[in-house]
Amino acid sequence: MSSSTILHYDALVPRQSRDVAVFSFVARAADITRFARIERAGRDSAGTLQGFQRPQIASHIREIRDYLEKPSAILPNPIVVAFTDAASLTPTGQAAGRLAIDVSNGPPGWIVDGQQRFTALSGLASSDFEVLVSGFICPSLDELQKQFILINNTRPLPKALIYELLPQVSDLPIRMSNRSQAALLTEALNYREGSALRGLIKQQTNPKGIIRDTVLQRVIMNSISDGALRLYADDNKLLLENGAHFISEYFHAVQYVFADDWHGKTPKSSRLVHGAGVVAMGYVMEALHVMTGAEDRQAFTAGLRHLVGQTAWTAGEWDFGAERRQWNGLQNVPADIRQLSLHLVQVLKRELNHARAA
Repeated sequence: MSSSTILHYDALVPRQSRDVAVFSFVARAADITRFARIERAGRDSAGTLQGFQRPQIASHIREIRDYLEKPSAILPNPIVVAFTDAASLTPTGQAAGRLAIDVSNGPPGWIVDGQQRFTALSGLASSDFEVLVSGFICPSLDELQKQFILINNTRPLPKALIYELLPQVSDLPIRMSNRSQAALLTEALNYREGSALRGLIKQQTNPKGIIRDTVLQRVIMNSISDGALRLYADDNKLLLENGAHFISEYFHAVQYVFADDWHGKTPKSSRLVHGAGVVAMGYVMEALHVMTGAEDRQAFTAGLRHLVGQTAWTAGEWDFGAERRQWNGLQNVPADIRQLSLHLVQVLKRELNHARAA
């Protein structure tokens, strides 16, 4: 079945995409690590995203391995492996082919689905256990990443990881493309020098952040759809330049005006950096831009000062008129976000009108 550097397999070849060759074959557990590897999602020193796989779950891997060690073990679920080169498929008949994988430079394939099973299999005492493998050959890494997203979007893969990968690929469904723009801008805000949010956004590749990336993406998508960033919705270059600057300037102002509620705080100790607070403050950003034309930190600071003394980010109660809520009683749910957003925007309008009338 194999030579020292070339592995050969008889494969089933279903008729699917004209651009991506798809096939299925059987391989020994011992050989899988020769032609496939896991590419972990991470970032280099410049913040550039590399890889696309989620972190491993050690306990799950141990459970799979313990089961596979049993004589009666079966593993009907295939491992999905993608190749961009070093693999070729030669038709040998109807729905059949001969797969050749060049492993002379190391494993050329990426695990797209089944990373826990793959890791468990690599540690089996018996290397003769055979596994079903489904594979495909992509013309580029961009296509491979797109297929990874589309395959895993309906599986229990962390949505945050999929969203973080979106900016790396193109030709996605519209709903993913909209999220892709928000993810692109979130990435810039998290890693760009001078950004008010640099290192503060919690992503799969930055687990130490305090503000969830999906929360900030909601702020960005709201703005692209109906707010200040809609001017850049059709131009990612302008979105990354002007849009990132706009949001960074706003959050510089937020950090300055509400310094005690921001610095050193977590979502548990301050609702300002909590999902409900961040989304609500996104609506405040839009309101200030519309009512005062604010675009830089000085203008945003002047507007935000009208909210000082009117909030309960870390202590006290929120006075919503007909209802009072403990500061930490607000949760990241639509009803609470709506209530907090309306309250902050109404207070801002009232105070601005008072200031103009004085």
